Amino acid sequence: MIGIIIAILGGLIASASVIVAKKPNAKDLIDKLIPFQGWIGVILAIWGLWGIIGSVLNIGNLGLAWIIALAVAVVEFVVGFLLGYGLISKYLLEKNETAKEKGQALRLKLTKYQIPAGLILIALGVLSLVFYMIG
Repeated sequence: MIGIIIAILGGLIASASVIVAKKPNAKDLIDKLIPFQGWIGVILAIWGLWGIIGSVLNIGNLGLAWIIALAVAVVEFVVGFLLGYGLISKYLLEKNETAKEKGQALRLKLTKYQIPAGLILIALGVLSLVFYMIG
């Protein structure tokens, strides 16, 4: 359940500009989350990576729930990387200039996907919540 909440929060932050444009009253909630964007991103990236590894290890359970879990994990990792890049760069890549340059290049390529990935993550989070409630 915590993973679902983290996924939805990460999706909200990643797609904040679109959400605020359509629902101006959501600005207050999103403004409260923005200061934690980097940490939510790092947690989301780690959670996503853990989910990808778990999905690969449990490929024998292939089915709709497995596909949704893998999709959530992949999108969590991408959104988490984008949201947490500032902290990741500061603490992990700072001493290695090559890694820092490669990380920045990857981030620039993925930035255009941040809003769509955030919206997809919200949808997948809600879908996961429905599966959690009925299953």
